[in-house]
Amino acid sequence: MAETNLPERTQYVIVGGGIVGCSVAYHLAKMGHTDIVLLEQGQLSCGTTWHAAGLVGQLRSTPAMTNLIRYSTQLYSELEAETGLATGWTECGSVTVARTDDRMTMLLRTAAAARAQGVEVEVITPEEAREKWPVMQVEDLKGGLWMPGDGKANATDLTQSLARGARMRGARIIEGIKVTDILTDKGRVSGVATDRGRIEAEVVINCAGQWARNIGKMCGVSVPLHSAEHMYIVTEQIDGIAPDLPVLRDPDGYIYFKEETGGLVMGGFEPEAKPWGMNGIPDNFFFQLLPDNWEQFEILLENALIRVPQMAETGVRKFYNGPESFTPDNNYLLGEAPELKNFFVGAGFNSMGIASAGGAGRALAEWIVEGAPTMDLFAVDIRRFAGFNNNPSWLHDRVKEVLGLHYAMPWPNRELDSARPFRRSPLYDRLAAKNAVFGSKMGWERANYFAAAPGEGIDYSFGRQNWHEAVAAEHRAVREGVALFDQSSFAKLLVQGRDACRELNRICAGNVDVEIGKTVYTGLLNIRGGYESDLTVLRLKTDEFLLITGSAQAVRDADWLRKNFDESAHVFLTDVTSSWAVLALMGPKSREVLAKVTKTDLSNEAFPFATVQSIDLGYATVLANRMTYVGELGWELIVPVEFAVGVYEDLMRAGETHGIRDAGYYALEGLRLEKGFRAWSRELTPDITPLQAGLTFAVDFDKPGGFIGREALLAAKSDPDHLKTRIVQMVLKDGGAQLWGGEAVLCDGREIGEVRSAAYGHTLKAATALVQLHAPERVTAAFLSRHMWEIDLAGTRLEAEAHIRTPYDPSGERPRNG
Repeated sequence: MAETNLPERTQYVIVGGGIVGCSVAYHLAKMGHTDIVLLEQGQLSCGTTWHAAGLVGQLRSTPAMTNLIRYSTQLYSELEAETGLATGWTECGSVTVARTDDRMTMLLRTAAAARAQGVEVEVITPEEAREKWPVMQVEDLKGGLWMPGDGKANATDLTQSLARGARMRGARIIEGIKVTDILTDKGRVSGVATDRGRIEAEVVINCAGQWARNIGKMCGVSVPLHSAEHMYIVTEQIDGIAPDLPVLRDPDGYIYFKEETGGLVMGGFEPEAKPWGMNGIPDNFFFQLLPDNWEQFEILLENALIRVPQMAETGVRKFYNGPESFTPDNNYLLGEAPELKNFFVGAGFNSMGIASAGGAGRALAEWIVEGAPTMDLFAVDIRRFAGFNNNPSWLHDRVKEVLGLHYAMPWPNRELDSARPFRRSPLYDRLAAKNAVFGSKMGWERANYFAAAPGEGIDYSFGRQNWHEAVAAEHRAVREGVALFDQSSFAKLLVQGRDACRELNRICAGNVDVEIGKTVYTGLLNIRGGYESDLTVLRLKTDEFLLITGSAQAVRDADWLRKNFDESAHVFLTDVTSSWAVLALMGPKSREVLAKVTKTDLSNEAFPFATVQSIDLGYATVLANRMTYVGELGWELIVPVEFAVGVYEDLMRAGETHGIRDAGYYALEGLRLEKGFRAWSRELTPDITPLQAGLTFAVDFDKPGGFIGREALLAAKSDPDHLKTRIVQMVLKDGGAQLWGGEAVLCDGREIGEVRSAAYGHTLKAATALVQLHAPERVTAAFLSRHMWEIDLAGTRLEAEAHIRTPYDPSGERPRNG
């Protein structure tokens, strides 16, 4: 019987009865939290869920995301036995085929990544693909992948089964009720208003699908997503189609297939999507579709006829054009909103809601109950976006491209082209005039490299790309001379107040209670001892600190700090990113160049490593921070934006006789990897500790008051198994190969890890990488030396040398005493 009574108060309110909302309710209830009310404005699954194709593929771009999908498949296989409601789950496997050599290379890379993540996979020939999928034409194919653990499910049945599982444990589900407002009190959510009254709540969870953005706007929370049309057809019966037919994906044709009642579901992700709902999503858009759009569907149908010629003689039973919501980067949104305490979001699943819902629902429920994520969720963390990402015009233009990314070639370093340029540093025009080829991060236009000729772009490939030699020259300039990087996209957070030092010192693993003018590199750790961020802390005054962190981390780091500040403390945090440009002057000749434009003494004695001073630079006054991310002598110059152009011009003039050149982020990546410098979200994650990362030098175990994560690290120190997982550096013995990241790492022929970051090390004359190992014993220098190490590059195993300490300037003398 349908629930009708509205309670006055509850612990949890979930807004939205699609598969994600029901999964969150199910998992909260399964954890013993039964005071749950789920509100659905129509009926369960009536929004996007009901028309989802229901494909469930296990492998994702990161191990953490893959593990969530694998949990989904396990849950879906067991749910019917628990609830008595069928889910339509079938572990039929999947076949993915390649029409081109490049796509086959990508599939070989995928196979290596799958093996590294423990996902069963087999590389197959076109003929073997046809054996598994008999109605397919294979003459134009290069090969394929077979993943037996993939499957399909009925989205509506699965939603109902999750809902029953939640009800069985005490959750209440009320249909036909509309949320009209989100109630707040002193920066916290306090409940919801509905068309049938108010409900007080401790926690509100926004799982409203296409309506999630509008729900967020009710309480000042940015939920950047936009709907687009997503189409598929269901054919009449076709001879040779069996119920256990695997899912088929043909990404070069942008299409997928699955069996349905003896026919085929055929849909896809066209390269340029059609956004929908610019004027808002109608409240009563329940179990509805948009008009058939055969013109938009044409490119998909043409490719389907190539792959399954029989379709030309087969009738179409139904055309589905159902809108779905997409985010700016094709990953969904999960977590507590930084703008409002106890308001959580699970939305924007980008046609991956059925596959992701089980794992995402569990992850969000654990986040709610524990007060923080219990695993590495950075790829889907809502805090990776800022308020400006919620601009409707920008979202409209970006989503046209995002839908097609599902099957677009995932080239290494692929950049999105739409809705750009977005955020620009003061030097953007000057760098563009020097043939800068820009990439984008957190909306910032950043110079990836400087081309030899105007108009050059990136020619993507899985081998060396067309910028290899240009970046080699920038790299050499840093190692042998001097170069200037525009790093204005760095996020900058100003922390002030009489309690600023005490609060920061409790949150930072390093000791930031240092003399004024000192710079401290430190991690921000969770209670498990894993990294929530790593950043640089500059002590400018007794009660004033400037924190410099990664471009993508401004919202996330600010939120982490604010949530961990004592509520009674006298401490204030301000995002000052837009106030300061950052110019990094790096290389053995950097002192000579800087000395030409400042009267400050730059000697090692007067200006030692890891210190910051306010200096004159031409007519400007700037903060000069003697720190490096490239392993050479250098200064990060933190410049008020209005002085940035003048400082840049002064430095370039002063460096002309020393051969100064501009350098970009591709060179920066190669330089930092040669030095083995770790990066947040790559090597440093919430699941990796400083012990495993090799960064214990940046932890002060003995400082007064301790720090978040100290107890976990102390326990890990005495745990003999803790260092079975470790970050180490590898350098290929073959100097001609190119690594990109994501490749499998083998120890004596067995996969035990993956490449987290990789680039060509022009000083080491070979590709270099930081890898994460999961070994059968503690990873030490002795362990590394006893074994043979290989990296699987698209099916080719390449020998590598493994290092605990970097082979380039292992003592760190060059930046400290240069």
